[in-house]
Amino acid sequence: MPPQSAPYGTWSSPMTAEMITKGVSNCADSVLPLSGLVVDPISSKLYHLEARPSEGGRITIIDTPSGTDLTPSKDWNVRTGVHEYGGGAAIAYGETLYFSNLVDGRVYRLKEGGSPEAVTPENKVHRFADFNVHPIHTHLLVSILEDHTIDEPSAIVNTLCVINTVAKTVHPLISGADFYASPKFSPDGTRLAWQQWSHPDMPWEGSHVYIADVVIRSYDGLSLKNLAHVAGEALKISAVYPSWANNDTLVFTSDESGYINPWMYQNGKATALFPKPIQYEFGSPGWLLQTHPYAIVDEKGGLAVFITTKDGRNGLDIVDLTGGSPPRTIETPFVVVENIWSLSRKAREIIFSGEKVDEGLSVVKLTLDDTFGTRFTVLKPAPVPEFSSDFISVPKPMSLEAPNGELVHVVYHPPKNPDYLGSSVLGERPPCVVLAHGGPTAIAMQNLSWTTQYFTSRGWAWLAVNYGGSSGYGREYIRRLDGKWGIVDSDDCIRAAQIISSEPYNLVDPKRLVIRGRSAGGYTVLGTLANAPDVTTFAAGAASFGISDLLPLEAHTHKFESRQLEKLLGGMSAQVPELYRDRSPVNHADRIVAPLLILQGEIDRVVPKEQAELICEKVAEKGGVIEYKLYQGEGHGWRQAETIIDALERELGFYKRVLGLKS
Repeated sequence: MPPQSAPYGTWSSPMTAEMITKGVSNCADSVLPLSGLVVDPISSKLYHLEARPSEGGRITIIDTPSGTDLTPSKDWNVRTGVHEYGGGAAIAYGETLYFSNLVDGRVYRLKEGGSPEAVTPENKVHRFADFNVHPIHTHLLVSILEDHTIDEPSAIVNTLCVINTVAKTVHPLISGADFYASPKFSPDGTRLAWQQWSHPDMPWEGSHVYIADVVIRSYDGLSLKNLAHVAGEALKISAVYPSWANNDTLVFTSDESGYINPWMYQNGKATALFPKPIQYEFGSPGWLLQTHPYAIVDEKGGLAVFITTKDGRNGLDIVDLTGGSPPRTIETPFVVVENIWSLSRKAREIIFSGEKVDEGLSVVKLTLDDTFGTRFTVLKPAPVPEFSSDFISVPKPMSLEAPNGELVHVVYHPPKNPDYLGSSVLGERPPCVVLAHGGPTAIAMQNLSWTTQYFTSRGWAWLAVNYGGSSGYGREYIRRLDGKWGIVDSDDCIRAAQIISSEPYNLVDPKRLVIRGRSAGGYTVLGTLANAPDVTTFAAGAASFGISDLLPLEAHTHKFESRQLEKLLGGMSAQVPELYRDRSPVNHADRIVAPLLILQGEIDRVVPKEQAELICEKVAEKGGVIEYKLYQGEGHGWRQAETIIDALERELGFYKRVLGLKS
């Protein structure tokens, strides 16, 4: 069939919501089909965690080479509720897996060929994550313990604990800080390093790295002595991601220079690894646990490969851990790199998950030879879609200059469908979905997202805005949002949409702009439609689990983010109550003139459903157009197949009705 022409936004596409849900690749609105990698440092055996939307969104452990599901029963959900966002739910050591089971909160041991066996006592209020196995006394694990005995944000207690997997007991190890992460034993087991921070900091704002000597004890496993502060400063410097290169050298990252750069600690002294700071990022904000941005390459611990972020995409750099030399950039086709691990230091192999602009998530092995030559081997290829790659809209990163001279970084995807030559309407420009990412300290990358392609293959343009406050551009860009959340993010989304819809770009129709966002991005959507000086830029908005009222959010959100508002808004509500009221979209609902779609998870603890119900009630009272869908059994993000399908189809249908588009 020869290509045809039809109005933008009405094209037919083979990309269905069902196809996306089955895990063709990354659906930006759901959990990734591959949710993490796990490497056994003793056997070099590789496992991965896989989300199952068709099984209620549970996560299971897969033996990667064989594809065998090691936790096939629906009684197992390899996930943790620590910090609510989780991460670090599993570890492997000596052909034994340890994992946290979300169903009952307990930690389980799984040996090859066996069945999971609980190694922690029954306790519904305890959550565990981010494990590390003692290299000599391998029955001892260090773990984060999050205690919800009093399940209020101010009363939840986070500590480091010791799990004795033989006695099946849990003993305290370190307490006092509000949060802990990344406990790591030295190779000889004589020392432990970890990261800790306290309110009002988030881990990327002010975090500390500590080390201590390990004392083995018979009755509770181990204790620590001679604690020493390595790096980091509250409110000012984020020192994170500690890991041992060898018994004498601790590697971590610090943003002391304004950018996340590699550092080392040796002989009681912390020093930067580069002769002068590098002005791009060697790490990213720690929203999830166990997300180290580097892997040690060799047996001596002299080299590492780091995930970098520059120009809105990830890369890979080789770093000399002896210090004194600049990094070497590895040429790579991957624009998103995550889940990096040492696979075999003897063979100088690392493993990671990588995504391209036109290909989904693959599991990739990188081998580094003695002359710094590199070889990529795909171990688990991205699923092949059931349609031609000609449908894929390739991203175009741009840095737009706003009228005030500040840059706004964006990623633009044009409409793309080989079955269509373009629009049948002379001079028509496409409608455009403007994405405000979540976080707000996050970044919209250039990888293949089937949610984006779902729209672009139907004749829509897509603009992802990395507004001020986004990560990946240095600490100062993040701090643009300090005290100005609800202003800078909203202004940048409006400016970016206006710039690309006018001269010299003229890429999209300025009268058919719609804005979408999830969580913090949902707040930006609501704020843009209710609080902006001009609330008519967008013809419609869709907010998924978005924040509408900042006062109850401060009181009822989870512990991890419960003090984040203090910096984003310039104080707590007791200090600046008028500002909280003024920045809350619910208090300006009468100014919302654009039709609004609200999608919400019924059991969301991060942004409770009351936030959605408040804005819906207020908009309806004022006679506004509002649609609301509450998804039963869903929390902060969609995990169930039925939800993912319905949310995507519902959103597209909503926009088409508002704009009067007919297929």
